[in-house]
Amino acid sequence: MRTQVITINNEVGLHARPATFFIQRANEFKSGIWVEKEERRVNAKSLLGVLSLGIVKGTTITLIADGSDEEEAINSLMALIEDNFGE
Repeated sequence: MRTQVITINNEVGLHARPATFFIQRANEFKSGIWVEKEERRVNAKSLLGVLSLGIVKGTTITLIADGSDEEEAINSLMALIEDNFGE
């Protein structure tokens, strides 16, 4: 299992279009992937789950991956977030 803490810095947070990009990327991996915010954990492959966290600019989240490609999954999602979802 691998975990990574990161702060969301794009203008709209993890809503609508950025959330869709995030979920599409998470679904590329076999590992189970979760997003955790303030003790609440949701499946990173679920649009409704991710949107339900209400992640806005400046929110710190924890990415959790467990499986055969967990390292690659975390690195890929971190790169997407650090690139502000291509904005």
